[in-house]
Amino acid sequence: MQEVIQKVIAVETEAKQLVQAARTRAEELLASSRAQARQIVDDARREAKIETETILAAAETEAEKEKSERLSRVAKEIEAAIHLDEATVQQLVAAALDGICGCPHAAKGGR
Repeated sequence: MQEVIQKVIAVETEAKQLVQAARTRAEELLASSRAQARQIVDDARREAKIETETILAAAETEAEKEKSERLSRVAKEIEAAIHLDEATVQQLVAAALDGICGCPHAAKGGR
């Protein structure tokens, strides 16, 4: 009888050791899985950030291009709408020089 009790105790001890080893292995697997999940999430965030920055840079470039095209188009429309003869241009230049330099008739060479 004592021998049977010792065998039962030995089997219980072995079973406890197996359970503990299984728990330890499960904890190791869980920790490893969590670390891999964190790495995957970090990589995905990094990739998303890079893609976002690329998209934003392309959008900024496109916006600048569109702005430049619009300004050019508007400038051409303004130039087409304004028709000044040579005498009017000379008067405007003289008036601008008078205002800037404070000298009357600066356009004619006097200062």
